Amino acid sequence: MRRFIITGAPGAGKTAIIRQLELDGFSVVEEAATDLIGDLQAQGISEPWTDPSFIDAVIRLQKERQTRSSHLPNQLQFHDRSVVCTAALAVYLGYPFSSLLRAELDRIEKEAIFEPQVFFIQNLGFIAPTDARRITFEESLRFEKIHEDVYRDFGFSLVIIAPEPVTERVNAIKAAIAQTQGPSPPISKSTKHNA
Repeated sequence: MRRFIITGAPGAGKTAIIRQLELDGFSVVEEAATDLIGDLQAQGISEPWTDPSFIDAVIRLQKERQTRSSHLPNQLQFHDRSVVCTAALAVYLGYPFSSLLRAELDRIEKEAIFEPQVFFIQNLGFIAPTDARRITFEESLRFEKIHEDVYRDFGFSLVIIAPEPVTERVNAIKAAIAQTQGPSPPISKSTKHNA
């Protein structure tokens, strides 16, 4: 099983890329934090990320989704973010690393869960606010740099995906995979993993 992480700053276009990869027949694993924010906001918690316990809640959902995705038939998966992104979020918010965060970072390293090449989606030069995304473009640039630094600190290499139309970005991802270990054909039927 080859699991590739797609990451980048909020609003960089990751979701559009994930959707296109899914349409192209690849297995995708959805981002946990955005879904969790939506669930908590529906319960009346406007900004759940202001509570440090949010980090561990994201980690638990990420681990559940990653574990469940192991049973899918696909030989190649794309994960919209990972626990390393959650570590970057903790740094950005000024929260210390919890024991759960440290344990999960250790687990993905020891078990070599993800491919060492991470697709880093560069910002589009602007940010569109949403209920779950309430940061300015300037803040997103700082968050982007933290992501970059944290991934490198944990030994991942970044494949930079420039701000281009979605199709070109997806083609760049496919080409990079083909160059590293040969082409990996998608499955014939799209499979999306969600909690």
